Amino acid sequence: MAKIKVQVVFYSTYGHVYRMAEAVADGARQVAGAEVSLWQVPELMPEEALVKSGAKVARAAFATIPMAKPEQLAEADAILFGTPTRFGVMAAQMKNFLDQTGGLWAKGALVNKIGSVFGSTATQHGGQETTLTSFHTLLLHHGMIVVGVPYAAQELMNMGEITGGTPYGATTLAGHDGSRQPSANELAIARFQGKHVAGIAAKMKG
Repeated sequence: MAKIKVQVVFYSTYGHVYRMAEAVADGARQVAGAEVSLWQVPELMPEEALVKSGAKVARAAFATIPMAKPEQLAEADAILFGTPTRFGVMAAQMKNFLDQTGGLWAKGALVNKIGSVFGSTATQHGGQETTLTSFHTLLLHHGMIVVGVPYAAQELMNMGEITGGTPYGATTLAGHDGSRQPSANELAIARFQGKHVAGIAAKMKG
């Protein structure tokens, strides 16, 4: 079995996307030969704002996750990006990180690598799909092969509860006050996505 490197690169304010990232990574680890690493992108909010919003305390849960550097993306066979939604698009922290990948683009360093996206919104119709599909545009500019979540993930068919999850990527609903945590259904979709992406990367490399 070919060895593949899978990077899960996320930004999380209150921990919702971090929990999804952990589930994505767990799924990817189920694929033989997958070396999975978890990374976060740097914060842009000033310390005062983090403290006032309560994000400072929430972020302590994943403070030990190392910070990603743009150049490391070239080392991966597959990259799964996680971001919360900000008015229907990715968070500024993630966009700032990706805006620093121009050097990689110029060299074609990410061409033919697998790219996939997962995320969160505060509300049920808060822009989950627009955030993921607009993120895909950036990946396509890099020449990446975009992979979503097929309906082979039965949890996408769940009509018995309010739940995140799209064919474009796993998602969760945080609630307008951030009190809702990722559900079992949402985490299952995230694990499916991680395993699905890693599996495709392994087949391509093999």
